[in-house]
Amino acid sequence: MPSLDRRRFLRDAAATTALVSAGGLAAGVASPAQAAPPTAAPTPTARRKGAVSFRWWGTAGWRVDIGDRTVLVDPFLSRIDTGLFTGPFKTDTALTVRTDVIDPRVDRAMTVLVTHTHWDHFMDVPYIAKRTGARVFGTLTAYHLGLAYGLPSTQLSAVKGGEVLDFGDHSVEVVGSLHSRNPSYSVAFPGVRVSPPPQPATIADLPEGDTLGYLLRVDSGPSVYFTGASDVAERNLTGLAPDVAMVAMQNATTTGDYLPRLLAGLDYPKVVVPVHYDNFETALQNPPPVAPTDRTRLNEMIAAVRRISPRSRVLVPEYETAYHF
Repeated sequence: MPSLDRRRFLRDAAATTALVSAGGLAAGVASPAQAAPPTAAPTPTARRKGAVSFRWWGTAGWRVDIGDRTVLVDPFLSRIDTGLFTGPFKTDTALTVRTDVIDPRVDRAMTVLVTHTHWDHFMDVPYIAKRTGARVFGTLTAYHLGLAYGLPSTQLSAVKGGEVLDFGDHSVEVVGSLHSRNPSYSVAFPGVRVSPPPQPATIADLPEGDTLGYLLRVDSGPSVYFTGASDVAERNLTGLAPDVAMVAMQNATTTGDYLPRLLAGLDYPKVVVPVHYDNFETALQNPPPVAPTDRTRLNEMIAAVRRISPRSRVLVPEYETAYHF
C-alpha cells in the first residue's frame, strides 16, 4: 500500500480556541465543571430532569448526559493506529473495536448521532448500539452499514437533514452538511452505500457516506450544534442560532472562508468549542495530544474565531471533563 500523507487524506475539524489546563481555562474563559461520576442506567420508565453535561471523547465524539438520558455523537473510543499521524497511512488497517476501552465509558445510551461514516466517527457505533440498545441516527449509508453489522432495522433511523426529532426533554434537528476536502480537493474514502454491503473489515470499507450536522436543544438548557467535518452548507444553518458550536478544525485551505461562513451562518455562537484537533490514534489521556502542525493550525483558528466573532468565548476541551453551558 503506498504511503499517503495524512494531511492530503482526511482529517477535518474546525474551530478555534483557548487552552484548558488541568485546573481550568486560560484567562478570560470560564472554568470547566468538575467531571460528574458515572450514573446507573435508567429503567425504561425513568425520566429525571437534571443538569446537562458534555464530555469530549476526542475527534468529534461527545457524550451528552441530559438528566438520566445519554446522547452520543460520533463515539470513537478505540483510537486504533492506522499510521495517519506517524506514517505510512495504512488504508487496509483492520477495524479492531477496543471493548476494554469502550465498556467502562459507555454504561448506557439512548441515541447515537452519526455525522458521517468514516472509521474515526462510525467504527465503534455498531458495538455500542448492540451493547446499549441505542437508536442510531445517520445517513442512508449509516443505515445500510448498521444492517451489515447485524443491527436490526428497528434500531436504525436514516435521516437527510431538515428533520426535527422530539425526545420530550430535548430535541435534535438534523442539518445537511458537507465533508472537508484535502489539499487535492478530494475526500478520503468517498462514496455511499445504497444497500447493505458485506460487514466492513478495514477502514477503507467505511466511506464518508454524506455528512450531517446536529442541533441539540435541551429544555431549559443550552442549544448546541455539532459538526464532524470542516466544510459547511451555510444556507442550511439559517435560524439555528445555537448557544454553543462544536466546530471541527480545518486542516486544509481548499474550503474557502470556512470559519467566516460557518460562524455567520450560526449567528456567532456564545461559545465555540474546537474538536477534531487531537491525535486520535493515542490513548484517551489528558492533556490531549496535538501534532505540531495541528497546534499551529489550532492557534491560528483561535485567533481567527476571536477576530471573526469577538463576542464568542473559545473553549478548548480536555478529554472526559464534564462541561456545563
